[in-house]
Amino acid sequence: MAVKVLVVDDSSFFRRRVSEILNADPRLEVVGNAVNGKEAVDLASRLHPDVITMDIEMPVMDGITAVREIMKANPTPILMFSSLTHEGAKATLDALDAGALDFLPKKFEDIARNRDEAVSLLQKRVTELARKRVFMRRPARTATPLRDPSRDHDPARPLSATRNSLGSQSLSSSSSLKSANSVSALRQPAARPSAVKPAARFKPSGKKYQLMAIGTSTGGPVALQKILTALPANFPLPIVLIQHMPATFTAAFAARLDNLCKIGVKEAQDGDVLKPGMAYLAPGGMQMMLDGRPGSVRLRIIDGGDRMNYKPCVDVTFGSAAKVYHDKVLSMVLTGMGADGREGARMLKNSGATIWAQDEDSCVVYGMPQAVAKAGISSEDLPLERIAERISVELGLA
Repeated sequence: MAVKVLVVDDSSFFRRRVSEILNADPRLEVVGNAVNGKEAVDLASRLHPDVITMDIEMPVMDGITAVREIMKANPTPILMFSSLTHEGAKATLDALDAGALDFLPKKFEDIARNRDEAVSLLQKRVTELARKRVFMRRPARTATPLRDPSRDHDPARPLSATRNSLGSQSLSSSSSLKSANSVSALRQPAARPSAVKPAARFKPSGKKYQLMAIGTSTGGPVALQKILTALPANFPLPIVLIQHMPATFTAAFAARLDNLCKIGVKEAQDGDVLKPGMAYLAPGGMQMMLDGRPGSVRLRIIDGGDRMNYKPCVDVTFGSAAKVYHDKVLSMVLTGMGADGREGARMLKNSGATIWAQDEDSCVVYGMPQAVAKAGISSEDLPLERIAERISVELGLA
């Protein structure tokens, strides 16, 4: 049975273009079109699509409000189309905050190097997201707490009841970003249900670490926020983050994380010296490498040429981390399409480092973690909701 898709955009040209691309794939079928968010909410409840593609700026009801309404009444995987601007980045992050699973640039020439590649990517992305529909309509698993719940911080709880809107203040102001009126935490789709069992108690391995490295792609903004917001301000390691994301998005995403987290988060710059309790997000369109020796490591931000499929690339950063820190790296490969991170993780493992992978049920797309797990590189497969706890136990912070 074909994946049913609802296409939402106020531009008749763009609706027609997206519909033609999706209908050209025998796995997909466009079952409806909507010209604004209000129509989208109504059609989502009547047509029960498997995936919705959604514009952000529309009359009557904007895409972010529509996402929020759909996720309350009829949870459905939603793919946003976004402009590659600072405001477009901010709006897209707000859409993910509202419950959308993924996004693509609205200009197809920004998606890939040629039209055929862009068409294939859109078709594949919609097909992959459709697999999450059945899980989103069921209750999430519950786990038995290991500690007194009253002492635990809930990283999924919004820091403020007030959600930033499209017209809210710029993310570039670091002072305002640290204010109490911060944006709410991104929502994680419900995991696949299973028999409720007591949560396993983690045990530390006893290894010593000097760096934490995390690589991710599709679904990564939600996953990274879930993990990083749970880390304490005195986190003992520097952290490098590699998220597949356009160049205009990474500064806004880093600022949003910095606003929500107790640790510091910044978009990495060439020459940055790694410091404990600070996370460095690889800038979009560039490669991030580590240079130096433990205790005095700097980041190198380079173009890296056009030979790499991903900019930033998890393999590149992980590989350089292996050369500098050897076995002193705690690394994770999270949700994402493709296999980026597998070879870098292999280099880390060969150096004696620790590699964990996000488990299938909690991934938006089980591609990158699956590649690492199938290759026998990861030592543990972990549900997203317990990764921060596992980190805390491993580093002796619990």
